[in-house]
Amino acid sequence: MESVAQAPSAEFHPDLREKTDELLPGPDVKKELVSLILPARNEADGLRRLLPELVALLPQAEIIVVNDGSDDDTRAVCVEFPVRVVNHPYPKGNGAAVKSGARAASGEVLVFMDADGQHKPQDLPALLEKFAEGYDMVVGARQSGSHAGAHRAVANDLFSRFATWMIQQPVEDLTSGLRVVRANKFRKFLYLLPNGFSYPTTITMSFFRAGFSVTYLPIHTPRRSTGRSHIRPLRDGMRFLLIIIKIGTLYSPQKLFLPVSAGFFLTGTGYYLFTYLSQGRFTNMSALLFISAILTFLIGIVSEQISALHYKDIDQSKHEGD
Repeated sequence: MESVAQAPSAEFHPDLREKTDELLPGPDVKKELVSLILPARNEADGLRRLLPELVALLPQAEIIVVNDGSDDDTRAVCVEFPVRVVNHPYPKGNGAAVKSGARAASGEVLVFMDADGQHKPQDLPALLEKFAEGYDMVVGARQSGSHAGAHRAVANDLFSRFATWMIQQPVEDLTSGLRVVRANKFRKFLYLLPNGFSYPTTITMSFFRAGFSVTYLPIHTPRRSTGRSHIRPLRDGMRFLLIIIKIGTLYSPQKLFLPVSAGFFLTGTGYYLFTYLSQGRFTNMSALLFISAILTFLIGIVSEQISALHYKDIDQSKHEGD
């Protein structure tokens, strides 16, 4: 069972309310409640520094901390500030915390950021301003030097390039956790989001394939200063890759099946020419490769039709998760 706790309320200075109005430009966004969601597992030190800044910067926003089964003082720290707390009885994963926060949020606009201090609150005004231009999702794209290590920077670049090819849209940062998104559209894809660390991969590719408007804003994230990361590069890197393939299969199957089919066909053609010229015959291996090419192509066509079923209710007024 998940529990939702409401921290003590607090009075906000009028000047801070005016500052919040400045952060939410445009007539539409000013009228909408913004919910800021922070998944946190053993992030007491980071929250002690981050929450005062967020409360001062966004006094009218709904701030939700999802305590993902922490065994430190994360919950106690949250009680000191006017924020909502969603408690997991045990660690479920970053993606599960994000989904819990999205379900609990009251706002029409959701803002996601990490609780470890790597994301700077000062970037939020620019993200919200960009979002007010009419985008469905604005992602903070980390620039050079922002990643925790060279291996992560290289991995993120490779994943982003692969995702760009898969969905035929530019993906500048596939795994960034700092983003502003339209709540009702985000909830359409909750059933697809994994419980682990690769939820940004899934939601980014889903938004692109659904035809929603996505843009990026350059940000710089400092190195993690407290606690330790719960990401394991090799394990979670393989998960990221598998999820890219899963999303590609769900939303653009021919991007995967057509190259494989072509590979079987070209290999079969080459092998047939070799055996015909050297032995004057058509071998069983060549036949197997040609049959595999045909079957793979047909599976791709069927998968393409099945994937379309994911969008049959995409424009209904009653959204999933509302």
